[in-house]
Formats: sequence, C-alpha cells, structure tokens
Amino acid sequence: MTVGSFVFMLHSHLPYYRMAGMWPFGEENLYECMSETYVPLLNAISELYEEEGIKAKLTVGITPILAEQLNDEHLKNGFIEYLDSRIEAVAKDLDRYPDPKVEHSQHLKYLAKYYFDWFNHIKDCFVNKYNKDLIAAFKKYQDLGCIEITTSGATHGFSPLLANDANLNAQFKVGSDTTKRLFGKKAKGCWLPECAYRQGYEFTGKDGQKKWRPAIEVTLQNNDIEYFFTESHVIEGGNSVGERRVVGIYGNIEYIPLPKREATGYDTYSAYWLPDAQVAVMGRNDRAGFQVWSAADGYPGDGVYREFHKKDDKSGMNYWRITSSTTDLGDKMLYDPVLAMNQVNSNSDHYTTLLYHLLNDYKKANGKEGLIMVSFDTELYGHWWFEGVEFIKQVIRKLNNFIPEIERYTAGEYLEKHPPVDTIQIPESSWGQGGHFYVWLNHLTEWMWPIINGCEKRIVDIVANYEKVPENKLLLRALNQLARENLLLQSSDWPFLITTWQAKDYATDRFMEHVERFEKIADMIENNAINDEELKKIEAIDNCFPVIDYRVYLPIEEGVIPQQEAKLAPLYQ
Repeated sequence: MTVGSFVFMLHSHLPYYRMAGMWPFGEENLYECMSETYVPLLNAISELYEEEGIKAKLTVGITPILAEQLNDEHLKNGFIEYLDSRIEAVAKDLDRYPDPKVEHSQHLKYLAKYYFDWFNHIKDCFVNKYNKDLIAAFKKYQDLGCIEITTSGATHGFSPLLANDANLNAQFKVGSDTTKRLFGKKAKGCWLPECAYRQGYEFTGKDGQKKWRPAIEVTLQNNDIEYFFTESHVIEGGNSVGERRVVGIYGNIEYIPLPKREATGYDTYSAYWLPDAQVAVMGRNDRAGFQVWSAADGYPGDGVYREFHKKDDKSGMNYWRITSSTTDLGDKMLYDPVLAMNQVNSNSDHYTTLLYHLLNDYKKANGKEGLIMVSFDTELYGHWWFEGVEFIKQVIRKLNNFIPEIERYTAGEYLEKHPPVDTIQIPESSWGQGGHFYVWLNHLTEWMWPIINGCEKRIVDIVANYEKVPENKLLLRALNQLARENLLLQSSDWPFLITTWQAKDYATDRFMEHVERFEKIADMIENNAINDEELKKIEAIDNCFPVIDYRVYLPIEEGVIPQQEAKLAPLYQ
C-alpha cells in the first residue's frame, strides 16, 4: 500500500560565461560544474539504469542558456583543456608527496592519487562515454524515461520586472524552442527564473484607459508550458513578502505596501491550478528541503564532507574536510573519502526514512495520499557538496529497493496521474530575501532596470518595422543578433551577483557589455549602416540561440484583456 508520491527536481543554471573571462569568474565556473556535477549526475543516472535497472525519475531543469553552453564546441574543447590542467596539477602533487617536511604527507599523497584517478575518470566519461556531448546524454535518458527535462526563460531573465509582454513572451518562447531543438521534445514544465512570480494587474494605458496585464502563467500557457515550481512560503503563507512592484507599460514603477500574509490553509502536499490559465504549480516541501540545503542543519555541513573553500596553494586541490562550522580554514583536518562515503550512506538512510514518515503522517492525518516535491540547484550536488551526487544516487536506490510505498515520479508524470483539484492564487514572490524582489531590485541595482526596460521598448519598436523578413541577409543577421543581446542583458544573474557582492564588478561589466552591443547593433539598424566586420565580431562571441527569429519581438498589444474578463473560471473544482 502506497503512502504518497515523491518528486525530486534539480534546477541547473549558470550565467553565459562563453568567452567572458576564465577565473575567478568566467568559463572555469562552467568547467567546475561540468566536472563535479553534470558528468557525475549523468554517471549516477546511467549506472542506476544500466547496472541496476532503476529509472532515476529525476526532473532535471536545464536552462536554455546553460544548454547552449553545454552544446558549444568552444566550451567542449575548453572543458577538456581544463581537465588536462587539473590532471597535470595533481600529477605534480603526486611527485612532491610524501615529503618528510610536510605533516601528514602520506595522506596527502593518497588524496593526490584519489584526485588523479577522479579527474581521469571524468575525462574518460566525457570523451568516451558521452562523446563530448552532454546534451545528447541527457536526451538519451530523457527518452528512456529516466528523467524529465524542463525549460526556463531563455537567459533566466527576471520575469516580473520585464516591462512588456513581447519581452516576457520572448524569454519563454525562445527558451521553450531551444529546449525542444536540443532535447527533441517540448518541455511540459519550466523553472520560473529565481522562482519569481507576478500576478495580473490593472494599469493605465497610454490612451488613459484602465487595462489589465495578464499574470505570468498566461505567457507560460501561450508557450505550452503546463507547470512550474515555487517556494513553500508562497503556497502556505504565514509571512510578509514586503513590497509589491507594479510595472506599467515600458517600466512605469510604483511601490505599494503589502499587508502581512496570513496562513493560507493550503499546504505543499498537493499541486494546484492557477486561476488565470490552465497551468499548475508545485511548492517545495519545507521540511524535506530544509534537511538538505540548510547551512546549519543540512547534511552538506557535516564535518567529514569535503571543504569547498580551502584549496592547495600549488595544485588547487581540495584536500581538507569541513571539520566543523567554527573551524578556521587553517585548522581544517584532511579529507577522508571513505569516511565521507560512510556518512552519505547514513544521511541517505535518514532522508528516505524522513520522506516515508512525512508522507505516512500526512496520510494518517488527512485520509489521503500527499506529494513531497523537493527542488534544489543542481550545482549544490557535487560542486558545492562534493558527495551530493552519491547522496542522490543512494536516495533513489533505497527508495526503489526498500520503500516501494513511496511512488517516485517526474513532475510531469505526477501531474498526469494526480491532476490538481484546487485552484490557488499565489502572491508576487521569489526565493530571494524576504520572499520578494529585493535581491534583484534594490539600491545597488535600481540603475539597471531603466536600461533593461529601455532596451525592451527599443527592440519592439525596431522589430515592428520588419514584420516581413528582409531579403537583405546582413540586416537579417543584425536583427537576430539584436534579439540575442537583448536576451543576454536581461539575465537575472547580473543583478544577483551585484547584490550579493559575489562578483559585483564582473557582473556590472558583463551587463554593460551586452547593453553596449545591443545599442551598437540597434544604431546600425536604425541608421541603415550595418558594419559586417563589427557584426561578425559580436556574433563570434555571443553565438547562443543559433536559429533565433527576431520576430519573436513583434509587438504584443498590452492590456487588451478587459479586467472583468481577464480571469478564467477556476478549473477542476
């Protein structure tokens, strides 16, 4: 007898790093995640299926801009060069250890050999098992029913702050089309960039008339997207989400206070329909999610796991363990992979038992089976938490072999078998600080949004003049590159990195580079003076979305839906 359902969602995303620096910010960030997360994750999925006959049933979100980079020849070759550099560096450690002058040098030699073998294995898998094509590998396991691929906004643009619906639609249409082109089928689900959601709202149009701007799910439905994910507080309420930012046509901004939210009476043990379109939403289970991602109480903080921040000053290898959260970097103990794997076994036992009790308790209390959906950044597993991919593998294996009472589904499979019954209106929200938009709109980033919104208006105005595809191939290339640059400058990564100070100067420079390229191309188009050499230079750097059609920015008449007709009747009530 089953006790409920489990959906394990991984959201994979990195900014557009191609030809934009190497270290500490740039392509090397991608290569680290490829070696520590994406290749190991594929290995886990393939080993479960091919060696044990277990379908992982993971829902794997791969943002279109990340997928484009994984599919790029320059970055594929760069990844091999990165692996070769890591192998060369750790080989030198093998030569310098053991060293009688260095404490615990025999253990350091053991760890050097461990990493030497580890990096060579990753390279062998990438080159020989996956033929340097991770996209094809993910597609293979999608087609075998082991995973479900979901899409997102093309460049992870922060949807609620985009000022017009042509730009909002372009993010999700280009995103959805890219996922279909690379993975062979249209994604049913998506990850809202930064989990950022906006309701429909009334505004005053240029003609002075009151109009209605549809909620984000209307754009999703228009692009055949059937569901997305959100945070637990969005479903359950019980907290304040700060202030609401209302955006009128082309970026008119108004702030109004929001009252504290009372508990909604809903929980995350079900999926729900949204009221404005036939799109479903799933909320992350707070308890099951907290057990993994909590910095203080989650599994990745255990002292035996590998320390992310301390690296050897010569080879860059991570030879140390966390030890404790209060231990200074200089006092960290050496890493022991055997101890770490033993702890993974213990943690995965605890987690699968936790899932069972949560679902069993819910069923007893409510007389029906519930859903636990957990969603995490994929890069948490492997890159940040080195042992995390093994944790995923063990959780899947143990659920499959020992707890058949929990039904494992991809998100789309769950919704097919258990379509929502209730409709819920969720508030404007994100995963960020305060549950709202502050991380992306604050005193450090507010200067960016008039620029972004201005580019939104400019591209719509330009494209309106070229509803018919021009015969001039140079002009056509310029229009398509203008569309690429507009998408790239909208990436939510730039304001995020500025706010968090992780890479403030790098993010500012990257944002302005795309703005300057956008403006240069727009000037050339408007002045009928397109420079082929200048355009080629830009195309060579920003070559994502190779089949983009600039007409995705043809104007959408804003606010044409009268308010009283904007909301559909609740579904399945």
